[in-house]
Amino acid sequence: MARKGPDYAAPVRRILVSLLVLVLLAVFLFWQIDSPRAERMRAAFVDRFVPSFDWAMTPVTRLSRMVAGFQSYARLYEQNQELRRELQKMSAWKEAAVQLEQENAKLLAQNNVRIDPALTSVSGVVLTDSGTAFRQSVLLNVGARDGIVDGWATMDGLGLVGRISGVGQTTSRVLLLTDPSSRIPVTILPSGQHALLAGDNTALPALDFIESPENLRPGDRVVSSGDGGVFPPGLPVGQVAQASDGRLRVRLAADYGRLEFLRVLRSHPAEQLADTGMLIPPPPADFIGPPMPAPADLQGAAAGPVPADD
Repeated sequence: MARKGPDYAAPVRRILVSLLVLVLLAVFLFWQIDSPRAERMRAAFVDRFVPSFDWAMTPVTRLSRMVAGFQSYARLYEQNQELRRELQKMSAWKEAAVQLEQENAKLLAQNNVRIDPALTSVSGVVLTDSGTAFRQSVLLNVGARDGIVDGWATMDGLGLVGRISGVGQTTSRVLLLTDPSSRIPVTILPSGQHALLAGDNTALPALDFIESPENLRPGDRVVSSGDGGVFPPGLPVGQVAQASDGRLRVRLAADYGRLEFLRVLRSHPAEQLADTGMLIPPPPADFIGPPMPAPADLQGAAAGPVPADD
């Protein structure tokens, strides 16, 4: 078995550590000396050795730059997430603003429709569209408590939509002009001809019972005539259009695809005059003047003088 030689590593290591400690202690003490000569020596030492350590400081500099970049990236990521959240909020506000703008435009359009100033109205919101293959109608959120009466006309911001057909306490049903059971008298301008607008479950109701179809042209205005007391006269309905089969129809002015608000027109039946058979009505009680002849006297005067008895 070979014999090991003496171990010199431990003593050398202790000597080197001791020398390093002494050198560092000497540098520390030298750096604390407050003397102009020591200050010049320190400046010369820094100028001589510090610039040559740039290669050693490069990894540290790059590492510090990487740390700063990572911190900057983290801040950018947080800002990006915050901007995303604000963008989502702004998108929701934008959607709400667009809806309010559309509702405002529809309400303004309702106010811009020119109708008889004597006609007042009640505005309602369309709750649901209950149109089926056999019935075209919508529901409004106004009813008997709001004074709605069965048969009143309804309009949107562009034209006539239909009439009230069923009134509840808080809701009412509107029968649209496109319903097969809808029949309203209309006037076609400028010719002034009368016709009947008949719904047939299509977007273009037909014109029936036209007086002179040859005098009508596509694009002529169609308004309600007021005949029969169904609707007030002069309400805009639409324009004349000619279908592919040659039949005259009406392109409705109301936007049936976006019925959100409807205006119910308060209309009252025309005043009925009772015929009493009197040509001249009796004078009022407080009338001052000669007495008016009675209707029997007027009839006798109209028959001629009565011959005297012999």
